Amino acid sequence: MDTRFGYPNLLECAAAVLVGAGLPDQIALAVASGLLEADLLGHTTHGLALLGDYIKELDRGTMEKSGDPVVVADYGAVSVWDARRLPGVWTTALAVAEAEKRAGQFGLGAVAIRRSHHIACLASFLEAPARRGSLVLVFSSDPSDAHVAPFGGLAPVMTPNPIAAGIPTATDPILIDVSTSITTAAMFGRTIAAGARLPGRWAMDKDGAATDDPSVIRAGGSILPIGGLDHGHKGYALGLLVEALTQGLGGYGRAEAPTQWGAAVLVIAFSPGRFSGGEAFVRETGWLAEVCRASPPPPDHSPVRLPARPVLHTRRTPSRMACRFGRASSSR
Repeated sequence: MDTRFGYPNLLECAAAVLVGAGLPDQIALAVASGLLEADLLGHTTHGLALLGDYIKELDRGTMEKSGDPVVVADYGAVSVWDARRLPGVWTTALAVAEAEKRAGQFGLGAVAIRRSHHIACLASFLEAPARRGSLVLVFSSDPSDAHVAPFGGLAPVMTPNPIAAGIPTATDPILIDVSTSITTAAMFGRTIAAGARLPGRWAMDKDGAATDDPSVIRAGGSILPIGGLDHGHKGYALGLLVEALTQGLGGYGRAEAPTQWGAAVLVIAFSPGRFSGGEAFVRETGWLAEVCRASPPPPDHSPVRLPARPVLHTRRTPSRMACRFGRASSSR
């Protein structure tokens, strides 16, 4: 069933549920806000559909409820944190704020996070910094799981390993959030739960054949990297980069063989004012945005859109500030 709910009620309800599961008020509100932001951006597999899974993790003790990340290393512009399996939506929001603060001093700032819990939708962290004029990148991987095989191989090795960026312009920011695989594990889970097929041959079975059957992931198959069987070396290469940026710089990952659902994260913030200036930056990004939008589409096709722009436009209309949900599914 497709039902819409008002933003304030959803935020209050989700935060209350998380507090009831043991999270302190401030952390619960940050997690609820991050999940709801994902839904507002259209990433419904990584929004409030995850709330039930998070509650189970809190109940099992596999998501920590209180305390702060521990600083492992700190060298001015960069820092490494051990999140101690605290809620990843909260710890990543803290890391974005810290990286942005350091960027204001050094021109760029970076925080690598090890042993975080799941961080949900990467784009949800980026609109506010972009509106403040900061360019922020977020990378994530899960060293405890594997859904994506290396190009040319059959055995899954990596996760979808998303890359996200919030790019300031003179108007609405450009929000990019893409995985290095064709789609996400959460989308596979939702499609399996619905008894449906994938929109394309996005999976590879255990024998190496491309298929639209999502259930192959439970029988030794994998999610194909961006480019599929034809040009999958590109997605594979990007996936390797994300693993190095997150687990490598954080100093904790697959080599330690973790078994609990979580994330390795890298946040990088840039202050354009410390480079060629904020005005010069948005002049360039604004020009690029407009020339992309002005590119004529093929006959009977919609105009060119910029990532997240239609959603951001909708959110400016209070009467449309509501969330729509599909069937919930596990993200793993």
